[in-house]
Formats: sequence, structure tokens, C-alpha cells
Amino acid sequence: TGKFFEFIQDPNTGLTVFPILTIPVGGEYEGMGTAYTAIARDSSFFDANPAASSLLEYTEIGFLHNNWIADTNIEGIVYTKRTDTVGYALAAKFLYVPFTGYNIWGERTSSGYYSETIGIFNYSRNFFQSYEFSGVAVGTNMKVALRHIPESIASGQSAVGVMTDIGALTRFNFLKFYPSRSKNASLGVTVKNLGPYVLGEPLPTSVVLGIGYWPLRPWAIAFDLHIPFSFDPGRYPPERMGFAWGTSVALTNFFSVQSGFLLKGGNPRFSLGSVVMVDTLSIVANYTLDMTTQFTNLDRFSIQLKINLGDEGRKAKAQKVEDLYLSAIEAFARGEFQKSLELCDQALALDPTFTPARETIQSIERSLKLQQEIESRQKIE
Repeated sequence: TGKFFEFIQDPNTGLTVFPILTIPVGGEYEGMGTAYTAIARDSSFFDANPAASSLLEYTEIGFLHNNWIADTNIEGIVYTKRTDTVGYALAAKFLYVPFTGYNIWGERTSSGYYSETIGIFNYSRNFFQSYEFSGVAVGTNMKVALRHIPESIASGQSAVGVMTDIGALTRFNFLKFYPSRSKNASLGVTVKNLGPYVLGEPLPTSVVLGIGYWPLRPWAIAFDLHIPFSFDPGRYPPERMGFAWGTSVALTNFFSVQSGFLLKGGNPRFSLGSVVMVDTLSIVANYTLDMTTQFTNLDRFSIQLKINLGDEGRKAKAQKVEDLYLSAIEAFARGEFQKSLELCDQALALDPTFTPARETIQSIERSLKLQQEIESRQKIE
């Protein structure tokens, strides 16, 4: 046991500022052990991969609460929306710690709250999207962080920091043994917390590589590799590499469970959670067990309330395109080439990336050309 704890210890933990940047506030991101860089499929993506907003299915607003350690809490709010190939989001996180100072005689000398607040603006765009290919999404989080320490506790320690995340995400089919239009594999990469030092101390900058896979439609598994780095390793050596593993299983269309394991910063962490969906409302609840969990207090629980605000008509549009395409195929089979062309053109006007309609137009053009050649030869004969 001693060798195990010696193995997981990291002497370089705690050399960076703004702990809130590395603490998951909740949602499926926390429930899957933060192995979410390549999964990133709901509004909790903003802590994992900024590229995901341009791939999300729904517009969402989420409210998060994390009963972290004892009377230390984290609150969060996020709003995310996608318009065709562009996604954006607004998010904020707030950590607060009550603090009381005593002198050597046990008399209270000061009290107040240590707090950290982060505001996030997210923007992403999906490139090269087509019917067969989901595209490559690239995005960024632009963040402003504020640390507040009352002067009565520590003078001159309040600070403001700016930082950014950069991410990329793509989805594709790989070893897929079931019928589904959704892709069953994904790759993601994120560079987190790039920015200048704050009061001479570095940010928790890292590169995260992620892979996601759906062996079955309701079952997702994911793995993330964390690679911290420092711009001044002599003074501030980075933490050791860490990793996260997570899984999620949809047991019904309204209930799913997720779990994960994270080893990072010398603190192994196991998470277990569930999602309950009622109409447009979802509740995500998680429990995390690590070396800071206290069994005497009800802590390390998080809850997220998500509200689905719709898909901006994307599903109805996709269904309309499919109906037009099927009607075009039927017209083509009956030899009504002109009608089939018109229906394909209507489908492409709604969705220019719908390549089956484009391929049908090419088939019609070949058929018309062949028909013209046959008619011209018949005239010559």
C-alpha cells in the first residue's frame, strides 16, 4: 500500500494558480471521470473541449452546483447554442471558501470568503462537414478569472488572470457493428489554460488527448491523456502526466448511468453518476470519491439541471431533405427524370452537403445522356 501511494504522489502538485480551472463543476463531464475531450456531447463540454459547441445537437442552458469539500462549494451556469456549423456558449464558475483567522491566543482576528470566479466565452466552427463526414470542429474558450482574498486575510493577493483554451474534435465510424446515422468513434485534443503568469505564478497549462468509442449505440467509453507543461520548468516544474477513463450507458430513453476514474495531480478520483430525463428537463447527479472525500460530511456531490431548448429545427429540416430525396428516387424509378431532378435540387437547396441527392442528379444526367444517344442513333437508322 505504501508503494502505491508513493507511486501516485506528485511533488509538483499545487504550483499553479486558480484551482477552479482544474476542478470539474459537475455534469456528465465529472460523471465520466473528466474523460470527455472526445465525447463532449452536452453543455458540460466547456470544461473539456471548446470545439464541441459546433457539434452539439441541442441548445441548452445548465445550472450546476458542486458541494466540494466541507463548506467549500462551486456554482456554475452555462448557455450553449449551435447555428449550422457555428457554435458558441457563455459560462461562468464560482468557487467560495469561508475563512476565519485566529491569533495565537485563539481569538478571532479576521473572517471572510476566499473566492474564485471565471467567466467564459466560447466559439467554435465545424469545417469540411459532409453527408459522409462529420467534419473537423475547432474552437476556443476565452476566459477571465478573478481571485478575491480579503485584505484582512492576506494583503495584495487578489488578482485577475486571462487565459484561453484551444480544441479540436472530429467524429467518424470505426468497427461499427450496428445501424445508426451517428458516428461511433471520436478524437479530440485540447490545449488548456494558455495565458500569462498571475502575480508571478503560472496557470495550470496542459495538453489533453482524448478518444471516444461507442461499441453499442447506448454505450460510450472514453480515455483522456493529460500532459501538463510549464513555460518555466526550472522554477515551476509541471505535474506528472495523468489519465482519465470513463463510460456511460443509456439504460432507457430517459435514464442513463456514468462512471469514471481520474489519476492526476497525485489524487486518484472515482466518480459515479446518473442522468434522469423528463421531457426537456434533465438532472445529472454525481458522487466523487478521492483522497479529499470526507465521510463525516455530505460532500463531493454535484448536481446539474439542464434544460433542452430545442435543435433550431435541424431535425425537421433533415427529415424534409430525406423525404424529398425518397420522392426523387421514386420518380427516378418511374422514369420521371425531370421531376426527380427538381426534387433533388430542392433537397440540395435545404442541405448542400446531402451528397446522395447530388449523386442521384449525376445518375439522372447519365441516363438522359444515354437516352439522347439512343434516340439519335434511332433517327440515323
